[in-house]
Amino acid sequence: MTDAERAREEVSEFQKQIGALREEIGRVIVGNREVVDGVLSCMLGSSHALLEGVPGLGKTMLVRTLAGVLGLEFSRIQFTPDLMPADIIGTVVLDEGAAGARTLEFRRGPVFANIVLADEVNRATPKTQSALLEAMQEHRVTVGRTTHEIEEPYFVLATQNPLEMEGTYPLPEAQLDRFFFKLEVPFPSRDELHAIIDRTTTSQHAEVKRILTREQILSMQALVRRVPVARHVQDYAIRVLMATHPAGEEAPELVKRFVRTGASPRGAQAMLLGAKVRALFDGRFAASIDDVKATALPALRHRVLLSFEGEAEGVASDRVVADILAKLAPTRQ
Repeated sequence: MTDAERAREEVSEFQKQIGALREEIGRVIVGNREVVDGVLSCMLGSSHALLEGVPGLGKTMLVRTLAGVLGLEFSRIQFTPDLMPADIIGTVVLDEGAAGARTLEFRRGPVFANIVLADEVNRATPKTQSALLEAMQEHRVTVGRTTHEIEEPYFVLATQNPLEMEGTYPLPEAQLDRFFFKLEVPFPSRDELHAIIDRTTTSQHAEVKRILTREQILSMQALVRRVPVARHVQDYAIRVLMATHPAGEEAPELVKRFVRTGASPRGAQAMLLGAKVRALFDGRFAASIDDVKATALPALRHRVLLSFEGEAEGVASDRVVADILAKLAPTRQ
């Protein structure tokens, strides 16, 4: 079997597995195909997702359903203002053995799981939010002088309410940057509301089954990394990233006027990895400029920080990213 034939076979198997995942998730979650695909992209990119929307849109249910179809170890952290860092990462306790010997033992917190649901993450104080930083970036936790590794695969799926709601704290920029995508969960349509009501106010109760094993997930993540990206496609992603900075050579007027700080290099990484996943979703073993464009908004919307003037004028970061994509030529003129 040639390399090309092997690649086609792997891509075909990848599509079958994604199709089975979508179908099983769809037995519980109504609509929201883009959000579901965005969460799957974060998982396959070996990173984390931030879901934003008003309460009651099924954000928590989506994460629970995903954990069920993947059959991985799952934990939920309900963020509240009185939550402390030790409640998340764990703490060292004095343990007394049968013979009366006392030893210090580390009791792991809920962050030690394959899928961690950080529910309403922006309702905790910044000190507690920052406790997730090391786990999200390095997949390990340091307590005292000891470092504890977290088993792969590992991803945090966080939900947050819009910042204008009561009792919320803005996430620190450093933590926002750790999220691969920020996905906005839309309000359901009339038909979708009918389907939701039918499923939740009757005796219907869908039980999801496990679709993938841990080994299959790791294999799919490895396949994503092997998808090739042409140099001009990678250059386009870099140009989009640099155009989010007011001092960027190709930054449009909207960026120069309303943006305080542009996206970090993680933004380009997210765009390109997301483009690779999208290519595999479509049965292709090469990422294109269109794939980069499709992933730019969720990859950059939380990394573009508006200036005071931008916030005062009510300019959304989505509008800034859309303006860049509309005005930036696919190749440098």
